[in-house]
Amino acid sequence: MKISILGCGWLGRPLAQQLMVKGYEVKGSATSPEKALILAKDGIKAYHLALTPVLTGDDFATFFETDVLVIAIPPRTAKWGTQFHLEQLQALLPWLANVPAIVYISSTSVYPDAQQIADEKSAVIEDSTLIQAERLLQTLHKNLTIVRFGGLMGYDRIPAKYFSGKTINTGAIPVNYIHRDDAIGAIQWIIEQNYWNETFNIVSPEHPIRKDVYINNCEALGLALPVFTATPSDLPFKVISPDYFIQKTGYQFVYPSPLQYAYNE
Repeated sequence: MKISILGCGWLGRPLAQQLMVKGYEVKGSATSPEKALILAKDGIKAYHLALTPVLTGDDFATFFETDVLVIAIPPRTAKWGTQFHLEQLQALLPWLANVPAIVYISSTSVYPDAQQIADEKSAVIEDSTLIQAERLLQTLHKNLTIVRFGGLMGYDRIPAKYFSGKTINTGAIPVNYIHRDDAIGAIQWIIEQNYWNETFNIVSPEHPIRKDVYINNCEALGLALPVFTATPSDLPFKVISPDYFIQKTGYQFVYPSPLQYAYNE
């Protein structure tokens, strides 16, 4: 099987490495020739391919000659605005016409913070860039699975690192995290088991509160503890349910709880 990964960054590059271990032919894209060279040193068939938002780079056609395409390019709306990602996908559409199956990496940020448990049937933020992107890809009418990840953590992404020594009032809010190893495992599981035409929320099934996660991180890694103040009762939050994904696919999490995550600084 040939698998192309559009966006070999923090998630896409180790995903490519894991898929190669499993014996797949993997193609990966990078936004510069220098980054493509790094991928090539990993043994990935590397392509210089950027969406600016038009498609630029080298040898587009062979990159899209694949059995499965994983789209792992974050919208970066804070930097480029809300329409940029949609323009990127519009530029891709002609190249996706002959791709048999697509995994699109979305986010649980599409659900409002409405003091709710959100599953795949819950209301979404209609003007979200990611929701518009999901719907644009759905117009292709082909095998498409949308993966809505929670906050991607693990390795050098340590939750408490961003709040160490700071004063915060969100300590009682539950977290919606996913370890990178499980994110990679879930994508691989979807591809191998042919779970197509689905939308999945994928987060660790346990949701400890932020205070417990941050204290756990700080004690394990020698970081300064945040200063926790009372959490307002009306502070917006959500709990993301991965129950449908678990029940549908039978995937077993390496890290069911964020309190178990492995990190390296």
